[in-house]
Amino acid sequence: MHVSAKADYGMRAPLVLTQAHREEPTRLVKGDHIAQSQGIPVKFLEGILRQLRQSGIVASQRGAEGGYRLDRDPAQVFIADVVRALDGPLAAVRGQRPEEVDYAGASEHLGEVWVALRAAMRHVLERVSLADVAAGTFPADVSELLGEPGAWLRR
Repeated sequence: MHVSAKADYGMRAPLVLTQAHREEPTRLVKGDHIAQSQGIPVKFLEGILRQLRQSGIVASQRGAEGGYRLDRDPAQVFIADVVRALDGPLAAVRGQRPEEVDYAGASEHLGEVWVALRAAMRHVLERVSLADVAAGTFPADVSELLGEPGAWLRR
């Protein structure tokens, strides 16, 4: 799986907002603070926050006292929500959904592999919330994956 810069930065910004939400659910955080604390270019972050706002993940308020906050409880915002808001479907094959790609001959079952891959990604990304990441606590089966032999090894 390739995690785009947009998705990576797009996860960091809501995690800063999750931290603020834990302190005070209506607290607004300036975009400059998010950018500086996470090393995200401000202009890039503005586009990300706009997409997250359009998806109902983030709310914004203009003005001197303005800023950003989560628009939902962090326990109800999942990694998959953020990735889909920024990059579209979790798994695409040349821009198409895996079940829409036709294969023939020796590769006729390749689509099944892509569908299984999407299901595996969904299994993790649709179950891990912003609150889970902020707390460093994950569902048991996700934690088990982290403990599998070779999970942390580059291949």
